[in-house]
Amino acid sequence: MLLDVHGLRKAFPGSERQITVLDGVSLSLDAGDVVALTGESGSGKSTLLHIIAGLEPTDDGSVLFDGEDICLMDDGGRAALRRNSISIVFQQFNLIPSLNVRQNLVFHARLAGRAASVDLPALATSLGLADHLEKFPEDLSGGEQQRVAIGRAVASEPKLVLADEPTGNLDEDTGQAVYDLLLALARRTGAALLIATHSMRLAGAADRRMHLSHGKLTE
Repeated sequence: MLLDVHGLRKAFPGSERQITVLDGVSLSLDAGDVVALTGESGSGKSTLLHIIAGLEPTDDGSVLFDGEDICLMDDGGRAALRRNSISIVFQQFNLIPSLNVRQNLVFHARLAGRAASVDLPALATSLGLADHLEKFPEDLSGGEQQRVAIGRAVASEPKLVLADEPTGNLDEDTGQAVYDLLLALARRTGAALLIATHSMRLAGAADRRMHLSHGKLTE
């Protein structure tokens, strides 16, 4: 088992009482699994992904990745995990504006020490970006920027890709194309994929679908 999340609990302060967004959440992923995480806005999908990525602490529970509990790691250990084994695709793209497409695509792989193994021409072609490698993020459409973000995430050959509403800022047709590309690249590289989306239509393409509501996760 690649990822084993057990009994996660997370609450945030409210105006009158604490608001529980994760109430004993458990899930597991094997290598190569593609799982869609659905739920209304504010249901805690982003919080769950951030905890799995080691970006946010949990109040209780465990997140075992390759047998190690991310919740017990120090900041350096969690950063190393994100550098070497876990990649994240954000809704806001988070490209580096001072780097061109070529440099953005290999950025994560370079941090992981795997830039030399990236087949950049093949990756750029699969992303539909072969003619845009020298452009900067500001010169790209939203769909093109998200494709760069996806390419950056998979170029480092991670074991797990976490995608947080990656099509939320895109129109329906572009979002579908980007979603299909993300699934195709994850399946080709053998990475497990956990993708948060509010779209039941997009979620239908995953191997499994899990729904988060009122702090509870159901399948």
